[in-house]
Amino acid sequence: MAGKSKIEWTEATWNPTTGCSKVSAGCKNCYAENWAHMQQKRGITQYEKGFQFSLATSRSKDPLRWKESKLVFVNSMSDLFHEQIPLNYLIELFETMEQSARHTYQILTKRPENALKWLKHYNWPVNVWLGVSVESKKTSHRLDTLRKIPAKTRFVSFEPLLEDVVPLDLSELDWIIVGGESGGQARHIEKRWVTRIQDQCKEQNIPFFFKQWGKRAFNPNNNDPTLNKSHEHHARGGCLIDNKLIREFPKAMYGTSY
Repeated sequence: MAGKSKIEWTEATWNPTTGCSKVSAGCKNCYAENWAHMQQKRGITQYEKGFQFSLATSRSKDPLRWKESKLVFVNSMSDLFHEQIPLNYLIELFETMEQSARHTYQILTKRPENALKWLKHYNWPVNVWLGVSVESKKTSHRLDTLRKIPAKTRFVSFEPLLEDVVPLDLSELDWIIVGGESGGQARHIEKRWVTRIQDQCKEQNIPFFFKQWGKRAFNPNNNDPTLNKSHEHHARGGCLIDNKLIREFPKAMYGTSY
């Protein structure tokens, strides 16, 4: 069985590749890079090359063995559409996802242009969501590319949110995630940046999921109970907006509406 993920918007993770390379400002303090180097020092075989992009071929069929339906984040430690992934291996991974239709897969990429090219080789499976990371106005063009890809559910992760990105064109999108950066070098997030995105989602009836403020210093509410590690919804820096937990999901989950 897949282990339960600590990422609030998914249930399990599947990493058939590891490592990546930086493409924009959001990559600066990459949590996956820090984790990869830690595992390399521990002598973990999968991370023997540190954060260099690598194939984990022994993991390519893992989801076929998971009997219970799961919401699966694909490549929390990498980018599935990295330039170095071999075409035949990418085909193998998509075949795995299509053959395990009981699961719902969430792919998040900073390289949607590569995902668009991928359509020449494979029809997009109905149980695979596609999302893009957007941290700034400079990277908001990824939304335009995302709209060109016929995924049943398209989503956006504004994490780490580094500036005010509103106004945005959120048409044809199904889910918005927002979060602040965490860690010792975390960059600032402002409440106004978050609520302006939230307001746009309300206007367009798009589910909005607020993940975290990232650091206590960024949270406008020093009394946020989710700052406490014992709280059931504890998140880095807390996760309430005006004392409310706002964690909505898309209408399509596991092939059903809810």
